[in-house]
Amino acid sequence: MDYNKFAVIGVGRYGSEIVRILAEKGGQVFAFDFDEEKIERIKDDVAFAVTLDSTNLKALKSQNIHEMDAVVVAIGGNFEATILTCVHLIDLNVKRIIARASGKHQRVILEKIGVTEILSPEKEVADVVSEKLLNPNIIAYFSLPDDHEIAEIKAPKGCVGRRLDEISFRNKYELTLITIKQITEKIIDGKIVKEEHIIGVPKSDTIIKATDTLVVFGSEKNVERFIEINESL
Repeated sequence: MDYNKFAVIGVGRYGSEIVRILAEKGGQVFAFDFDEEKIERIKDDVAFAVTLDSTNLKALKSQNIHEMDAVVVAIGGNFEATILTCVHLIDLNVKRIIARASGKHQRVILEKIGVTEILSPEKEVADVVSEKLLNPNIIAYFSLPDDHEIAEIKAPKGCVGRRLDEISFRNKYELTLITIKQITEKIIDGKIVKEEHIIGVPKSDTIIKATDTLVVFGSEKNVERFIEINESL
């Protein structure tokens, strides 16, 4: 996969679990934490682990953090450090920043400084976060027995503008398309408001739009294969 070089800043219980799952699934993981003991515990599970104060801009620059495909800020218990770290990452033009928030007030603050992907540890479990990192097209998924899943996927670019019967989900990819979520616009009080709606059972002549979310069922391997093939077209 193209998205496979990750940094995780903050490797407490939550961050370290994300690190291990990413590494197990083939990601090249760089772990950073202010606490030397935490780094010692995680160093054998990752490509690189270093004790670092992420609130120090020079320290982040020294690690070439801007080269990462994504950086997860999983600092717990010090929201001020989370904010300052995120500001530095934005200044360094990191491609993708995912930050941890505890509660809606912290979420609002992170959104205000420009972070668009925010984790709520009480709602997000580490394996889901890791799957989203490894497969950026996956918005959400529900794991099922025997390595199967129901996944919500951003429409891959190779599918946009094509009819469903041209894509052949079942025959070519061994996937079942359950439904499609579509974005519609309506004017409320003079303002354009975007709403997401499920179209129900998709018809063979339905044309996929760039803003569509595809809800599919199949094996994890086939979901991944579908994304990879259609993102490379």
